[in-house]
Parts: sequence; structure tokens; C-alpha cells
Amino acid sequence: MPTGQPRQSAMTARLILICHASTEAVRKSAFPVDEPIDDRGRKEAEDLAGRLPHADQCWTSPELCARQTAEALRSPQPLLRDCDYGAWRGRAFDDVAAREPQAIAAWLRDPAAAPHGGESISKLIQRVAQWLDSEEDRHRQSIVLTHPDSIRAAIVLAIDLSPRSFWRIDGAALSWTRLSGNQGRWNLVSAGCPAAVGNQTNRIR
Repeated sequence: MPTGQPRQSAMTARLILICHASTEAVRKSAFPVDEPIDDRGRKEAEDLAGRLPHADQCWTSPELCARQTAEALRSPQPLLRDCDYGAWRGRAFDDVAAREPQAIAAWLRDPAAAPHGGESISKLIQRVAQWLDSEEDRHRQSIVLTHPDSIRAAIVLAIDLSPRSFWRIDGAALSWTRLSGNQGRWNLVSAGCPAAVGNQTNRIR
């Protein structure tokens, strides 16, 4: 590399997005509420705490499960809050699908649909885009404790997927997703890598 040329690492923003530890909603495949992590999730989060890489900035979603997972990470980021599922919060996906099949079908098909009266997937993606825009030029490594839907949205944005691809991305408790940002764009480095603290395979909606 020619003398005087800035090193690539100094000009790149790096994000490590970690999905929160498991909760009762995860175990039941239910739409999330602001609930604590479960005993298994707490143990795995404690095991993970000592193996986190260096970060210049740490963020956590404001929800309880993310804050408990993060423990020492004390910088809530409202733009990374969980999706608001309105009237479906706390209900099992299968229960809603059985009672409101047309609403579920519309919601899965159309990212702009919000039959539950809460937030649409399109709006979720828009607010995650706001946050990514704010991080793009900071040239630092950040650790982010957040939710599966926020991570899905970040992946959709990073590799310019259609919002309809949102539900084709799976997330697991304490899985890691890495993004790098440089010169006005984001790249997906890795997605959904399991943490080395267990074999958590629960799919999180």
C-alpha cells in the first residue's frame, strides 16, 4: 500500500449485531412482549460476556430482554427497539394464524401491512435504515444487542434485498451478524453465526 494512503480498517464502520438471549416468547414461538430472558438465556449470556471483542461503542435495544443480555451495555438506542406487533403481542404465532388466517397471510405477503394495528415491516426497515445511516461514517467497531427483526432489517438493507425477503432470514438467540460500512454502503460480512456458548436453535419470530 503506498505511503500516506489511509488504511482501509481506519475508514470502515464495523457492526456486530447480537440477538438477545432466549425468552418465553422464543420458546413458545409467540409475538414478543417486553419480557425478561429465561434461565437458559441468562446462563448463556453470562458465558458470552467474557468473550465479547473490543468495541468503541456499545448499544442495546431498550427492551428488557436486550438490556438483561447486554448487562454492562448502558446506551439504549430507540431506533433498534423491537417491532410493535400491536394486538398480537404475547400471542403464539400458530394461535393468531388459526384465528386470523387472512390477516397473517396479508402480513407475511405485504411488508407494508399492519393488520395487528402496530408497526409494519416496511416502517421497521425505515427506522433501522435511519440508524445505519448515522453509523456509516463513524469508522469504529460497535456491538449491538437487539432483536431478530432489527437484524433482519439490517441484512435487507446491507445487501439491498427486497423487503419481501425479510421473512426468509432466520434468527437464533445469541447469534452474531457482522456488517461493515464504507464509502456510502454496507456489506454483510457474516449472518446468524451461533455464539460459542451453546447450541441454541430456537427460531425467533
